Amino acid sequence: MIICLVGIDPNKTTIYIQSMIPEVAELTVFYSNLVTISRLERNPTVKTEIAQKRDLFGESVTYGFLGYPVSQAADITAFEGSLVPVGEDQLPLIEQCREIVRKFNSIYGEVLVEPEAVLSSGKRIKGLDGNEKMGKSLGNAIYLSDSEEEITKKVMSAVTDPARIKKDDLGNPDICMVAYYHNLFSTKEEIKTVCEECKAGKRGCVACKKQLAKNIADTLQPIREKRAYYEAHPEEVDRILLEGTKKAQEIAKQTMKKVKQAMKLDYFV
Repeated sequence: MIICLVGIDPNKTTIYIQSMIPEVAELTVFYSNLVTISRLERNPTVKTEIAQKRDLFGESVTYGFLGYPVSQAADITAFEGSLVPVGEDQLPLIEQCREIVRKFNSIYGEVLVEPEAVLSSGKRIKGLDGNEKMGKSLGNAIYLSDSEEEITKKVMSAVTDPARIKKDDLGNPDICMVAYYHNLFSTKEEIKTVCEECKAGKRGCVACKKQLAKNIADTLQPIREKRAYYEAHPEEVDRILLEGTKKAQEIAKQTMKKVKQAMKLDYFV
């Protein structure tokens, strides 16, 4: 229920269980006939994911993985989503969704809503190891549920300027992941001090990491507390999911009704 813990109010936003909305799977099948394999293979986000999981896939990849953007398009359009908050790495997936919508509408009429992506100021967050993407499968992520101890342990392993061996060595914040995360979790005054002292060799990496770990832990503290509340009240979680899923089912049914009517598949609808 992390989605409930970071500013999304279940009284205003519908939270549902995707597997209980069969219309999403049905819409995915319809969309699959509008997208070629070569187009899916050109999706940069998918290409990156496949490269990172080469040991898992070997020489080929499953359609389920390759066709993820198609399923995502169904997730969005089944509920007539017009704005989609995403990270920068997800932009190619949203563009693929937009292509599918335009293709469908060009064939069957203006039925589907073409969504737009919405980026935050932190549109792409790198991993602690310097990887362009933070991810659970990559083992380079800080989780919203991490304790203060877990956060500190992870931050202490973050990649810093490899040329800086001793505290007195002049550092380069531009290639240091600790400085990168200070820009996300520290105040402007702290960031200025961190960078200046690093460049002058007046601040050691250990002290810098400890300050960062505290700032991250303090930022995530309200989220951890809210998570603990929901963990202690599973009946409330069940209620939120049940009510949200029922509402989502009705919306998806209405969307699918319009889709089938446009496709002339509504004989029994």
